[in-house]
Amino acid sequence: MHLLKVRAVWAIPVIVGAVMIVLIAGFYIGSVVDPLAHLRGLPVSIVNEDAGATIGGRHLDFGTQLESGLAGSPVVSRKLALTPEPLSAATARMNRNGAYATLVIPPGFTLSALSLTGLEPSASSLRKPTVELLGNIRAGTVGVSLASGVLERAVARASQELGQQLLRLPHAARSAPSAPIGVLVDPITFASVEYRPLPAHSALGLSAFYIALLTIMCGFLGGTIINASVDAALGYATTDIGPRWRQRQPLPISRWQTLLIKWTMALAITALLTGLTLLVAIGVLGMDAPNAGYLWLFSWLAAASVAAGTLVLFAVLGTQGQLVALLLFVYLGLASAGGTVPLQALPGFLKLVSQIEPLRQILVGDRAILYFGAAADAGLTRGMVAAAAWLVFWVALGAAAVTSYDRKGFDRLRPDLLAYVQQAVAAYRPPTSADAPGAQEDQVERP
Repeated sequence: MHLLKVRAVWAIPVIVGAVMIVLIAGFYIGSVVDPLAHLRGLPVSIVNEDAGATIGGRHLDFGTQLESGLAGSPVVSRKLALTPEPLSAATARMNRNGAYATLVIPPGFTLSALSLTGLEPSASSLRKPTVELLGNIRAGTVGVSLASGVLERAVARASQELGQQLLRLPHAARSAPSAPIGVLVDPITFASVEYRPLPAHSALGLSAFYIALLTIMCGFLGGTIINASVDAALGYATTDIGPRWRQRQPLPISRWQTLLIKWTMALAITALLTGLTLLVAIGVLGMDAPNAGYLWLFSWLAAASVAAGTLVLFAVLGTQGQLVALLLFVYLGLASAGGTVPLQALPGFLKLVSQIEPLRQILVGDRAILYFGAAADAGLTRGMVAAAAWLVFWVALGAAAVTSYDRKGFDRLRPDLLAYVQQAVAAYRPPTSADAPGAQEDQVERP
């Protein structure tokens, strides 16, 4: 109980715990608290297929008017990156995960509007002009919802402006009954439909995110377990299992050799862990996963890079490396990955971090494999290059750091202390049955 009165005992848990939880809460809540306020540059295509109409020698083009109005609206242009293009180009962009939605102004949009006034001679019935939003839910359901919310409100304002314009048109040449005044005041219908709906068992478009997160955990947990296991086997850490405590005799081994052993084990173990993850997700739980072989290979590469980084942080920072790895790979990754809230709706700091965060790159690759036919330009190439780059970075950093420690004589145990420990172990008398109960629980083992 006297230990509780020592300030140093309280200092590290309080300070480190407080810093970690403040950072985690800031990352998590900051990424989701107000996506619409942070929304900037969400990629959306706009397709105008309307040819307009000529009435009484006057050419009217309400489709172009609507397109220009949306592009010039400060509310729309500040939040969305509208790209005017043909429908074929827009669908191709959505097929490679390049846009969250496409707003289509159909052929005959102007003629439909004029039919409400009776000024379109060929109209035999009233047809409300309709714009259609094709939502690319494979890119992310929240992104589609944000795009729909911005455009629906903007189209509603444009509809009122068009209604006022229709009411000001001359009606003397009317050849058919006009629509009720309520329809003329707000003529445009906004319809939202799914473009390429997701298959069943895809977690409503979140399966890629969960597989990416599990891939990160395969790397982080694999690295953590390997670090503890190898250090215990080499005699530089203890093994506690229930009431049993064991300490092996420390071996004379360099930091570089130790790290090489851990990396070699990580390469094999991450292959196993990612394979088991996909076996459970696909084979047991029935997750939809085309190109499962590609998914495993990519997950293995990504998990190996995370495991390599985790082991480097342990080697460079010691036990505090686990906290840094947890913050870097897991918590900061979750906040900046764009797995739920799209990247364009994150605060500026998280947008910047997402460009290099491993989880973001893994998610992009997983989406390409699961939802976009493993197309290279849908994000698979980016994900593979990023994972390989991270692996090279961590190997280079780890090699430079630990060889530097070795050259400078920063041994984990000084040679004189290591010799003393070996001498003490050689002189150690194992407990016998005549010793006090429980004496056999504490052991020092020779290698």
